[in-house]
Amino acid sequence: MNALVIVESPAKAKTINKILGKEFTVKASVGHIKDLPSKDLGVDVEKNFEPNYIVIPGKEKIIRELKKASKEADKIFLAPDPDREGEAIAWHIAYEISDKKNLTSKKEIYRIIFNEITERAVLESIRNPQKIDMKKVEAQQARRILDRLVGYGLSPLLWRKVRRGLSAGRVQSVAVRIIVDREREIDEFRSEEYWSITAEFEGSNLPTFSARLFKISEASAVSSQEPKTESKFLITNETAAGAIVSDLQNKEFVLNKIERKQRKRMPYPPFITSTLQQEAVRKLRFPAKKTMMLAQQLYEGIELGQEGSAGLITYMRTDSHRLAHEAQAWSRELIAKTYGKDYIPEKPPVYKSKATAQEAHEAIRPTYSDKSPQAIKQFLSKDQFALYTLIWNRFISSQMSPAQLEQTTFTINTKPISTTDNLPIPPLEKGGEGGFEKSDGGAISRVPFYEFRTTGTVVRFAGFMALYTEGKDEIEDENGLTLPALKEGEALKLLGLLPKQHFTQPPPRYTEATLVKALEDKGIGRPSTYATILSTIQDRKYVLKTEGKFSPTELGAVVNDYLVERFPELIDVGFTAKMEDELDHIEDGKMKWEKVVKDFYKPFHTDLAEANKTVGKVKPKDIPTEIVCEKCGLPMVIRWGRHGRFLACTGFPECKNTKPYQAEGADQNQNSPETNSQQTDEKCEKCGSPMVIKSGRFGKFLACSKYPECKNTKPFSTGIKCPKDGGDIAERRSKRGKLFWSCSNYPKCKFASWYKPVPRKCPKCGTDFLFEKRNKGGDITFFCHKKECGFKEVEKSAEEEVVTAGAS
Repeated sequence: MNALVIVESPAKAKTINKILGKEFTVKASVGHIKDLPSKDLGVDVEKNFEPNYIVIPGKEKIIRELKKASKEADKIFLAPDPDREGEAIAWHIAYEISDKKNLTSKKEIYRIIFNEITERAVLESIRNPQKIDMKKVEAQQARRILDRLVGYGLSPLLWRKVRRGLSAGRVQSVAVRIIVDREREIDEFRSEEYWSITAEFEGSNLPTFSARLFKISEASAVSSQEPKTESKFLITNETAAGAIVSDLQNKEFVLNKIERKQRKRMPYPPFITSTLQQEAVRKLRFPAKKTMMLAQQLYEGIELGQEGSAGLITYMRTDSHRLAHEAQAWSRELIAKTYGKDYIPEKPPVYKSKATAQEAHEAIRPTYSDKSPQAIKQFLSKDQFALYTLIWNRFISSQMSPAQLEQTTFTINTKPISTTDNLPIPPLEKGGEGGFEKSDGGAISRVPFYEFRTTGTVVRFAGFMALYTEGKDEIEDENGLTLPALKEGEALKLLGLLPKQHFTQPPPRYTEATLVKALEDKGIGRPSTYATILSTIQDRKYVLKTEGKFSPTELGAVVNDYLVERFPELIDVGFTAKMEDELDHIEDGKMKWEKVVKDFYKPFHTDLAEANKTVGKVKPKDIPTEIVCEKCGLPMVIRWGRHGRFLACTGFPECKNTKPYQAEGADQNQNSPETNSQQTDEKCEKCGSPMVIKSGRFGKFLACSKYPECKNTKPFSTGIKCPKDGGDIAERRSKRGKLFWSCSNYPKCKFASWYKPVPRKCPKCGTDFLFEKRNKGGDITFFCHKKECGFKEVEKSAEEEVVTAGAS
């Protein structure tokens, strides 16, 4: 038998070819071969939204090769990735290699699906081939058409109303709105002061321990333990805190109660796409885009020396926690061998997926029991090893026994005072003085009853925690105190009191991890789209990531406000989630794709027509200042222009005086990147101080943090070495403001490129980096910098439609 297998990626083709042997020919389509045209809408609205797919420019040669190989094959197996995008690729390939008149072929064309590139999975799929799932194809087609309609509708509108070159998309615009809304929550937040009091105690046995004031009078909890916005706190100022500390100095304390609880901490489920991206941000500081690029490499295959290429993880775009029984079996054997039988639960754990999860997929896990991270470390890059270790540890730990914890809580009270002068103290009200009565001089005269509490946790059995614990988005208080062995009722010695001022904090800005979680929780996007959404909103300068946290740029806020005003339904989180559900219903066969598109387009087209009727530009209001124009004496205002904020005279047009605006705070980050310095681990070779990243007229550069004492600077390296002389390739900007990349040893070395180098090995010739080229449709082409190699791979935009020139 001579069979042909067609996949998308050359790396994937290499791994599968090794598995199948000489009877099979494996070819790669290098991503999509057909798509909507980039220079016009490509959707016939009048003919029930019929799409006009064309061969992607540059793919003609690949299609000829696939046709030739299909004619020589007895059977044809289409094996793109197991998702909607892969199904659409398979459908287009089948169309191109079939008879165009009746869409059939003299040979059988099969669709094969596998979640891991292993011998077992690939051969199983060959033995059980399927047909192309047209419901998946229609779901992907509906998404593509919806995004094209929105992109080609909104982008020209933004050109006219805001400024040229802008674009908008169906899902990315909602992501920007989430970030803008959070920023406004932060701006509107009003911080409130509160105080906590911590006591240090000593009992009959060491060590000493600390406890926090929890109650004053028996019925009133101190709310400062868990501050909430818009709440009045028990200890609201320094005077009240000082009065309490003074009153506590001469008290006697007793350990009133010891409470011990046995708790189980269950292991975390194996990774799905969203949790992998979140944890890679927390633990490895990898952006979502980088995480998915590395995961794709691990899935498609890594060269393991003489063994050849092997796919190390299951498919990485999934929202299912399901695991193959074989994987659970080998993981249990590995756990028993490494940790002992106590670390294996009686039954393999089962983790629930959300209702919309595609249960045909598996969770993200390693594919081979004998390929631990350490065993194959020599074959992996530093980043590949880090991500593979994370996936390995998470999967193995998910199959381990729960951790057994013992939580101990000490309740410490002041000894009650039985005098007729002190009546029972009423409960303390939030915002009030509770059991305190003020004399004319303001002193507190009544004596309240105090209660302190502290909690410590002891790990009695580590279970899965012996291997893995999850990272945290925000710093949390850990109940990890070591408490002494004491008895109930024993007296305690007060060693010290520490009053501490606190202020309520606004909600935090989103990180990549928390934004992905928010998108998932709100039903926005799907596993294949999260990384693209995050990348797109940054590339379009709608949001800025500073110290790992997102904030909207002024441009992003302006565009968001305009879209919310004119297209409230389109930019609504609930509406976008509903559209995602309807795409799922198309895949399930519960809805027709034409109806979903039609129901969306009718109100959108009406809103678009109304928006196009309005005249005038959209821009932020001028901000008055106390700065006086030196030419005419009139006050100046902060005005918004194409390149950000600037100062302009209010006497315009009579006085046309303008000057640069040096912004402060958030505006500084958004409009003056050269003032936003980020410290690096690199040391200045002249004075030994840390170097910082700065941005200037010609792009990013490294400068000594001791400037102006030390004026040492050097180009900002991409971390990629020049292929000509081994120097660092640095990012620069031309006199006209266009980015380019060149060798840091210029002018000795003349290597330069308009295309961005990325640290991605060429699968064909093995060189250390590829060039990245983006087209107007948001697609990314990776190609080898060696012309003689000729490797090229297209990564399709999984989500938004980008329009940057003359769309109508």
